[in-house]
Amino acid sequence: MFESFLVLLETLQGPPAYLLLFAVLAGCGVGLPVNEDIVLLTASALTLHGTMEPIPLIATAWCGLLCGDALIFHWGHRFGAKLLEKPFMARIVSPHKLQVMQHVLRRRGAAFLFFVRFIPGIRTALFFAAGSLRMRYRDLFLYDGVAALIELPLLVYGVRYVGGRWQVLQGYLHGAQWYLLGGIALASVLWWWRRRKRRGRQ
Repeated sequence: MFESFLVLLETLQGPPAYLLLFAVLAGCGVGLPVNEDIVLLTASALTLHGTMEPIPLIATAWCGLLCGDALIFHWGHRFGAKLLEKPFMARIVSPHKLQVMQHVLRRRGAAFLFFVRFIPGIRTALFFAAGSLRMRYRDLFLYDGVAALIELPLLVYGVRYVGGRWQVLQGYLHGAQWYLLGGIALASVLWWWRRRKRRGRQ
């Protein structure tokens, strides 16, 4: 399926190419079995051949990402854990995973939605959990939208900068995501330690 998408994307030009990219990225947000990061890297590489242009690509990708994230968030907001009784959703978000994600979001707050955009593999579960906790839609669009505005230009122009060696960037991005996760974990530990220390003084 993914290989077919790549072939089709490379053969299309103009509005059909952007429409396909939008649809696939929106689908990734609701569980489409396609790697979102590779889709973005491939689309960025197509700007090197003139199949796509950087600014329209960034705008289309931004809309597609937020559309998919908002849809899974809305499902969580509207139906909550009851939706996990459906086999399709149960494969994406298990009840146990939902509880774990809810616990994380309760502790971190709405601002954590900014970091969710940079966490591979569990974005869908986290956005669904955020919706199930009835977080505000405006927080989703604010934090997720700003994160995407940072991620997409860096990705597109990073690929253009390395030119034909864009596959190298894929490895760097994958590693950077894990460094980011490590930084989040370290910051969380420091925050918890300082809070505990203050309570001890009181």
